[in-house]
Order: sequence, then C-alpha cells, then structure tokens
Amino acid sequence: MRLRTAAVCLLAAPILACAPAARPPESPPRDRPRLTVLTYNVNFGLAGAPGVLGVIERTAADLVLLQETTPEWEAALRARLAAKYAHMEFHHAAGAGGLAVLGRRRFEIRGYLAAPSGWFPAALLVAETPLGPLQVLNVHLRPPFGGGAGYVSGYFGTRDVRRREIAAFYTRLDPRLPTLVVGDFNEDEDGRAVRFLADRGLRTVLPEFQPRVTTWRWATSLGTLTKRLDHIACDRRLRPLVARVIPGGESDHLAVAATFVTP
Repeated sequence: MRLRTAAVCLLAAPILACAPAARPPESPPRDRPRLTVLTYNVNFGLAGAPGVLGVIERTAADLVLLQETTPEWEAALRARLAAKYAHMEFHHAAGAGGLAVLGRRRFEIRGYLAAPSGWFPAALLVAETPLGPLQVLNVHLRPPFGGGAGYVSGYFGTRDVRRREIAAFYTRLDPRLPTLVVGDFNEDEDGRAVRFLADRGLRTVLPEFQPRVTTWRWATSLGTLTKRLDHIACDRRLRPLVARVIPGGESDHLAVAATFVTP
C-alpha cells in the first residue's frame, strides 16, 4: 500500500511546479497560410461519445490525428464529420491500438509501423496542407502500466521502452520534409521519448503556451491522477503560433491543438 500510495502521489503531483511563464499566443498574419493540427486519444471503450465528437467538430482543425479508434469509432466519426473532413483513414488494431487521420485536404499514408515493444503501432503520413507537404508521425507509445507490472515498477520500468519505440519510428522519417510527431506519448516532456525527439530538433509545443495544463486524468480510490501525456512536437521548419488543451469530452485524455506557420 505504501508503494502504491507513493506512486499515486508521484503521478498526481503537478508536473511543472516551477514551470516558466507561458508564451502568449500570436495572431496569425492575414497574408500567410497557417495550419491547425489536433491530436486526441478518444478512448477505445467510448465509441460515439458525443462530447468527444463535439470537441473534434468545434476545434475545426485542418488535420486531426486520433488514437484508440475502433470500427465503432470509425462509423461514428464518418457519420458526424464526413462533411467537414473529406479524407479519412482508419487503421484498426487489437484493443487500444487503433489510429485514424481526418484531413480537409488529401494525405498519403506511408506506412503503419510496428512497435519494437509489441505494443501499439504508429502511422506515418504525408499531408497536403496550407504550408505545403508535411510529414506527420501519429504515435501511441507504450503505457506506463500493464503487462502485470505494479504502479511503481510500471512507471519507472517502461521509460526506456518508449524511447526505443520512438527511436525505431524516427528512422522512418524523411529528413527532407517538415515534420510533426504527435499523439499519446504516455509520458510528459521529461520522458525519454520526448527527450529523444528534442535532442534531434523536435520540441513539444504545448508547454510553451500552457506550461501547467495536463492532458490526462484518471480517478482512483486515492485521488485523481493527472499528467501531460499528449504532445505535438514540431521541427524547426514550423513555427507554433499557439498550442492549447481543448476542454470537454468523455475520454480520459483531453485533445491538444496547435496552429503553425512557416518561419
């Protein structure tokens, strides 16, 4: 019980007690194209949840990257959003491994990448956007719990797994294209997968604009766990104007949106 309590306290604590001041959002220049991207773990057990669908609809992003989709989620998303998103692609995998892309413009899936850990796949795509061709990697990295691990051992024992996953996916990226890596990283910006990307010039943008906001919540008998697990990371060929967490929805995750221009 003491170990479990300690783990809950660790995970529920503010992730950045000494976070820097938030960067103010920038208004997009009227004469420059911009791109808004949304990432959202919709929760595979909540297919058709009206609040989740409403978040996606209201945000009106140009490109939407989803995790934990299912055939039932596909039916609900197509029924509600086909008029807004002419291009949709779904990849169904066992359990929570599904992925989806919704686009106002065309995109090409370059591959669904198997995780070296055996957990969830990633989707690699190139999208037509107002900023030109854009490479996007949609990820759902290994959860910190599961596989019989306890709270403490699961949290600390999976950090290298996520780094190995993102390192394997990273080898498939085309260095010639502007790049976003988005999705449910199952770790905050101090995690080893996020650091791996940062060391290669891709920074997660949400902490710049909302340094104290979390994206995941989970109620337990000892309190509600909260963490920032969902990220939109960009390379130097993209400049974020704003990044924000979108409130609402029944999922344990909250959606994250960001708007970009070229530098």
